[in-house]
Amino acid sequence: VQLQASGGGLVQAGGSLRLSCVVPGRRFFSRDDMGWYRQAPGKQRELVAVISSGGSTNYDDSVKGRFTISRDNAKNTVYLQMNSLKPEDTAAYYCNIRGQFPGTVLRSWGQGTLVTVSS
Repeated sequence: VQLQASGGGLVQAGGSLRLSCVVPGRRFFSRDDMGWYRQAPGKQRELVAVISSGGSTNYDDSVKGRFTISRDNAKNTVYLQMNSLKPEDTAAYYCNIRGQFPGTVLRSWGQGTLVTVSS
């Protein structure tokens, strides 16, 4: 089952968006480490933020201080609050369940949600 991200859109530089991603059918979602990823046109998909089962967070340097990842285990949902958006944040954004081994994920990639930041 693919994860479905939502909340993307067109925003001016300096603006904000909040992305959501529901993880359907995951009985023990609270035990999962989750990640938000993005893929810009012509580039490889990259990891931008992670949140562990215990709530610890980590960010790529490019978004540190601007993006905040959070989770609601009761709703099987992970969020990405994006502030001070820049044109270089333009990309399709995806979430996934992080696998046991570095760089791996547990679900196939969904369509993602498109974020476009205009200058």
